[in-house]
Amino acid sequence: MSGLKIGYARVSTDGQDLTAQRDALEALGVEPERIYVDHGLTGTHRDRPGLRQALAACRAGDTLVVTKLDRLARSLPDARAIVDELTARQISLSLGGSVYDPTDAVGRLLFNVLAMVAEFESDLIRLRTREGMKVAKAKARLRGKQPKLNRRQEAHLVSLVHSGEYSALEVAELFSVGAPPCTARSNGNASKREPASRRRHRSADTSSRCRLSVSDTPAGRRHLATPAWLSAPSGGAACGTAMDKASGGRRPCA
Repeated sequence: MSGLKIGYARVSTDGQDLTAQRDALEALGVEPERIYVDHGLTGTHRDRPGLRQALAACRAGDTLVVTKLDRLARSLPDARAIVDELTARQISLSLGGSVYDPTDAVGRLLFNVLAMVAEFESDLIRLRTREGMKVAKAKARLRGKQPKLNRRQEAHLVSLVHSGEYSALEVAELFSVGAPPCTARSNGNASKREPASRRRHRSADTSSRCRLSVSDTPAGRRHLATPAWLSAPSGGAACGTAMDKASGGRRPCA
């Protein structure tokens, strides 16, 4: 075989490792910088960035090297299309060290059989996954994303916010939830037992607290950003920040 050797490796999930394929490609004579990979992509679709780069890197006389055919494609039409493209560009294909010869009838037969087996394995994996999900759903084990807090924890969270001793942001950090959910729970429960006027006042106060952002500095000090109601609107003075000189209090928004 003449020309350069271009390697290609692929794994279907993010949890899988490419080390074994990289080592096998290097053992087959592929330089590490000429190995192109696709991580977390299925082989049933040809449109893969790593495969596009590998094919673009190949020139006439080069060899595309893969450890197994199912790493290149898990679809018989895609496998044939890739081989036809390589043959037209005078590029060889090496499958685990065995160079595919498109002019050999037996070689074409074995290639088609391997491609069909790869596609069959993909269909089996998909079928087993669907069956497993169906069984889990029937046993009530597939319930989707569950809430972080149970009802007792939610009631405790709301009581802490309404006590006035802690801000909604502090309670959210204590329960490891976001400030917006904390506000939504407190407002939703407050609407059941508070009058409308008091509820609006508490909702505005809680929302202003939840809009504070906290960041930890390397020294461990906590800095609070300016609340949203202190920012000035365009073309006018800051709403709620102008001080009434007569009373010394805060002027309400118009």
